[in-house]
Amino acid sequence: MKELFGTLSDGTPVHRWTLERAGVRVRILSYGGIVQSAEVPDRDGNSACVVLGFDTLDGYVRHPEPYFGALVGRYANRIAGGRFPLDGRTYALARNNGPNSLHGGERGFDKRVWDVEPVADGVRLSRVSPHGEEGFPGRVEFSATYTLDASGALRIVYEAVTDAPTVLNPTNHSYFNLGGPGSGHAGGHELRIAASRFTPVDGDLIPAGAPADVADTRFDFRRARKVGSGYDHNFVLDKGVTDTAVEVAELYDPASGRVLTVATTEPGLQLYTADHLGEPFAPGDGVALETQHFPDSPNRPEFPSTVLRPGEAFRSETVYGFSVR
Repeated sequence: MKELFGTLSDGTPVHRWTLERAGVRVRILSYGGIVQSAEVPDRDGNSACVVLGFDTLDGYVRHPEPYFGALVGRYANRIAGGRFPLDGRTYALARNNGPNSLHGGERGFDKRVWDVEPVADGVRLSRVSPHGEEGFPGRVEFSATYTLDASGALRIVYEAVTDAPTVLNPTNHSYFNLGGPGSGHAGGHELRIAASRFTPVDGDLIPAGAPADVADTRFDFRRARKVGSGYDHNFVLDKGVTDTAVEVAELYDPASGRVLTVATTEPGLQLYTADHLGEPFAPGDGVALETQHFPDSPNRPEFPSTVLRPGEAFRSETVYGFSVR
């Protein structure tokens, strides 16, 4: 179902699409590719929205920095110094996070209005990112397809081609609180991540040194435990890059019984406990589980590559599954 959600200051209309299947209802915006809501039942069959967001377009326009539910790109996470080398040339990006580039720059994918077309059980969002957008090279034809499968799982498939060498690392930036609206801090959720290593960071949240072992540290989520707070870190998934989505994480809310599983083709998972959220939300109200390649990969040749070249077809898939126990 398609409906008008609002109008931007320049008169551009923004539409909302509602997907519904197997008791799950998800709403997607043409602005920013945002997952505006995801309503799922608890163990008693009562449905509630489990992602943070706003009821109006104005909310997203006035609060852009938390990237609520957004499609993030061209490059999710940080690139150190807002610069990276590629094929003997250095590219300068918008620096919108201190000295670094974050989530695609000042006006990344999250602040663009996308073309939307219906597909079986979902919608396909697409746009052309022109050469030089936010400093990134290459004209990139990009799409993100959101579908609900027979179980009600939300599947996001990212696809792209380029006419010149570039880097690409998209993700979805939903904040999950499985207790639903008004349930408070999400740090009591129990989290499991299939990762034996993580990337330590410096004061600007740029990877520092080689990936480190999680054993005997607060980064060990190999067995489910309470999330807590104080995380904005990339976890090196044990499975690495895969052709098909593999389950890598589970988030559980004991109070409601809701369970979120995350499966992906990506090699990394950024855990962000939203300790800096402001009004109308409070710090820790949600947990972001961003499937992606590692931060600053364009400057770290030892990390899995994010380079996309002409003639190659980029594809990444992430699946958010919902259940109860």
